[in-house]
Amino acid sequence: MTLASENPRKDGKELFPLYTVTFIGTLGFGIILTFLVFLVTDYGGNALIYGLLGSTYPAFQLIGAPILGRWSDLYGRRRILLLSQIGTLIAWVIFLIALFLPVITFKKVESDILGAFTITLPLLALFFARALDGITGGNVSVANAYLADLTSEEERNKNYGRMSVASNLGYVCGPALAGVLGATVYGELIPVSAALLISVAGTLIIILFLPESHNCTIDEYPKTKSISKLLGQEHMECNQAENGKKITLSEVFKLEYIPFMMVLYFLIFLGFNIYYTAFPIFAVTDLEWSPAELGIYFSVLSAMMAFVQGPLLGKLTNRYAESVLIVAGGFILGLQFILIVPGNIFLLYLAAVFFALGNGIMWPCVLSILSKLAGKTYQGSVQGFAMSASSLASILGLLAGGVLYTQLKAMSFLVAAAIIYIAVFLSLRLMKIEKSREKQKFS
Repeated sequence: MTLASENPRKDGKELFPLYTVTFIGTLGFGIILTFLVFLVTDYGGNALIYGLLGSTYPAFQLIGAPILGRWSDLYGRRRILLLSQIGTLIAWVIFLIALFLPVITFKKVESDILGAFTITLPLLALFFARALDGITGGNVSVANAYLADLTSEEERNKNYGRMSVASNLGYVCGPALAGVLGATVYGELIPVSAALLISVAGTLIIILFLPESHNCTIDEYPKTKSISKLLGQEHMECNQAENGKKITLSEVFKLEYIPFMMVLYFLIFLGFNIYYTAFPIFAVTDLEWSPAELGIYFSVLSAMMAFVQGPLLGKLTNRYAESVLIVAGGFILGLQFILIVPGNIFLLYLAAVFFALGNGIMWPCVLSILSKLAGKTYQGSVQGFAMSASSLASILGLLAGGVLYTQLKAMSFLVAAAIIYIAVFLSLRLMKIEKSREKQKFS
């Protein structure tokens, strides 16, 4: 990466406001992840509507993130981060207003395929809020670029690791906070109000403490093994080669092994997002969990994930090839979907352990191998199109999760498991690819 600033700062302490903004962003998302399903069902929705609402963010983010990323190159990171944060803030204001809207019915639907649901005024307000948050949702990708602007190459990996820790902490604290606050007599009002205040704090931090970084011209991107967080994390690259030419999708697909990696990306995200729609509905309707119980579950899962992605993954990558870890992690991840089906509390928490272990081992290695296969010249283009594939899979998976749960109930998790195991089977090819690349390196 070529920076406009010739002497990027090596000390990461001045990036603390950026870490704080990242933490606040995932904290707010962690809160909504816990109680959104309760709002949807209270206002007349079902599993399908929950899936539609969940897919609204990535659908609009698919439009907004590339635009915001391009603007950040032209007008500076801080301004676009502020714009994105203001969009999130307004979205939370709309969320809060939705809680006070009268439940006016616009349409009732009774369908053997889609299930029974009612379209109400509060539901439409929630859809608008998620759409606004999505169209302005380039904050994570711009934050990544901001960090690269201000950090020397020697310190960059360390500082990306710190930002990943901040993100993980938000996902640990968010569901727990939502569970505690949502258990009061005021229901979802307190969690929404807390998310709104947290968003105000993030906006003020950007205004008061975050300096502007210099614009950058992107030649290449650093390779990283850190995981970008699940469920709606946006990532934008400038999609340019070293000669400044914009790379098209057809050109990217001509690169060796890249189409194969795109298929893996798509399948993994598809399986994940079927789970992310079906499980909250399953917890509310079949298990009859409260917001506190659902919040505790997601917090435990996120905490274990942070542990696996930290000290455990570091030790494993020193001993095993990344392709081996992808296959092993994918196999473990598929087991967790199967363990959910009986609805037994012990098996559910065992499934959370398997989720953290399987995903924590597999996904960073997928990111790392993709980065290596992309090479320096096409790094940004490949990463950008890979995230487009994941956004498309997220939209389809969230919608499919709603439909599948309506028809199959808990058995829908077996569909997610089947998709993950297809990805595991295909991943066996990565072992041959790694061996082939090792031979080329030493030949």
